Amino acid sequence: MGKYILALDQGTTSSRAILFDSEQNIVGISQKEFTQFYPREGWVEHDAMEIWSSQYAVMMEVIAQSGVSPEDVAAIGITNQRETTILWDRTTGRPIHNAIVWQCRRTAEIVDQLIADGLGDHIRSVTGLIPDAYFSGTKIKWILDHVEGAREKARRGEILFGTVDSWLLWKLTGGAVHATDVTNASRTMLFDIRRLDWDDTLLQALDIPRAMLPQVRSSSEIYGYADIQGIRVPIAGMAGDQQAALFGQTCFNPGDAKNTYGTGCFLLMNTGSTPCESKNGLLTTIAIGLDGGVQYALEGSVFVGGAVIQWLRDEMRFFTESRDAEYYAQKVPDNGGVYLVPAFTGLGAPYWDMYARGAIVGLTRGTRREHIIRAAQESIAYQVADLVRAMEADTGVPLTQLKADGGASRDRFLMQFQADILDRQVRRPMIRETTALGAAYLAGLATGVWKDREEITHLWACDTTYTPDMAPERRSALMEDWHRAVGRSRGWAGGSV
Repeated sequence: MGKYILALDQGTTSSRAILFDSEQNIVGISQKEFTQFYPREGWVEHDAMEIWSSQYAVMMEVIAQSGVSPEDVAAIGITNQRETTILWDRTTGRPIHNAIVWQCRRTAEIVDQLIADGLGDHIRSVTGLIPDAYFSGTKIKWILDHVEGAREKARRGEILFGTVDSWLLWKLTGGAVHATDVTNASRTMLFDIRRLDWDDTLLQALDIPRAMLPQVRSSSEIYGYADIQGIRVPIAGMAGDQQAALFGQTCFNPGDAKNTYGTGCFLLMNTGSTPCESKNGLLTTIAIGLDGGVQYALEGSVFVGGAVIQWLRDEMRFFTESRDAEYYAQKVPDNGGVYLVPAFTGLGAPYWDMYARGAIVGLTRGTRREHIIRAAQESIAYQVADLVRAMEADTGVPLTQLKADGGASRDRFLMQFQADILDRQVRRPMIRETTALGAAYLAGLATGVWKDREEITHLWACDTTYTPDMAPERRSALMEDWHRAVGRSRGWAGGSV
């Protein structure tokens, strides 16, 4: 049996491939950024063929660079940006429209209509989600509405829908397998998370033919085979990126929680075999499908996390490297009264305001670039703190610690400020690529590389623990002003709050 697991980590701004050995050491890593399209204000698209070509390129590159033979690769695991929607022609394998990205707000009016039609409570109770343009269902409808003849072809099964995992699986297997896993299905706003099947009421409301939907399977099994240099390698693990990170952080028990600091921020808490309905603006979602059952999670989603640092780098030209944000944030003793609310595409949990827009408040003549950079850094931590408070209110369980991962978790200023504003320890693991690691774990469990979750738990190791060191009065004042700033950003684009 092969000694290595190949994880394909298809993210919002880049495609990556990471090769792990059975001791979870990273043997090789390759990454390639791809194009972001913004056709109109609030719209975000990707070229699905570029997603595929970039992912295939880094997969082959990491094999070549590492010198590992494809025969020694036990399995491939896939993890992906969730909710992003791709429709393609079954015969040609070509997308019929650019992928509509999870951040895209173009379907807000479709969501408003669903609510007006009285389907808001049905969506919450069946899918565990809050009606929002974030999810895939309304994106599918939009493409079917705007591409001539697409809906008729979809009814005949000639047009296929997939989230990015389905698209990659279909391409890797040469069109042999059209499937998704329960975690990705639970993000479409079309899936009954208790019955574990597509919901006909929502399919009918959005006029989405069932024939175009992928088969829903567990997160850890052999779905099909990819050809790597003539060797058939099983594709054996699949999960949306945040659920994969939860698994990679070994949050296997109810109450375990992690936050991923990526383009967005995603806080997930394992709630076990029973879904926990949120009263505080969080999502109920499927954490993992494994061993014939599913575990559920509560999730809070921040749309713009690390992306606010990219914005300062690329659009504002405040610095040339994202890592420089940490340096500049520490050049001033505090934020100078400046708060940046990065609601560039609306606000996620716990506000769910599709019409909020970004705001910088508290500017004075003495405000410097460093104050704005620090305010951007702090905005990430404030948004996560809002999620933690909501999660504690829903579960009645105080969080004892937060496991942190993702690119921005490298930022020591941000991690310390997060511990300070939460008044909780923040623990960062030795392996920070926990999203890819989760996909590798799932693939390895299905192919016998690891025996069970207990064996995996022993592999997790802590790199750094950040301990809170902020006066309670200071913490309270900062959060109060943050909430005042959020209030200024809400409803800006003309919708009702």
